[in-house]
Amino acid sequence: QVRLVESGGGLVQAGGSLRLSCAASGRTLSNYAMGWFRQAPGKEREFVAAVSRSSGTTLYTDSVKARFTIFRDNAKNTLYLQMNSLKPEDTAVYYCAAASSIALTKQRDQYDYWGQGTQVTVSS
Repeated sequence: QVRLVESGGGLVQAGGSLRLSCAASGRTLSNYAMGWFRQAPGKEREFVAAVSRSSGTTLYTDSVKARFTIFRDNAKNTLYLQMNSLKPEDTAVYYCAAASSIALTKQRDQYDYWGQGTQVTVSS
């Protein structure tokens, strides 16, 4: 069992930056591919970014490319999402997730463990 706890969300003006963290406990994070998803009010949870077990490969949804960076520190058992040039449409609850699968994936059902989420609000 892996327990994931997100932090770092908050209120920021458009153009600003935030760094989200996801601390894992229970098992070694290096055994899992990791991802970030987000869910805006009235919308389905959507993929944001993912990183492979060894950080060798990353994957992003088109709307965040060149603005967001996903990275991990396996020694600290922590996943991060650096978000720059934030836009009001980035407003959502952000969730981190862990996948046992070897292949990097955007599919929600491929992720085995989820955090409780952290709210990000970007004002215009």
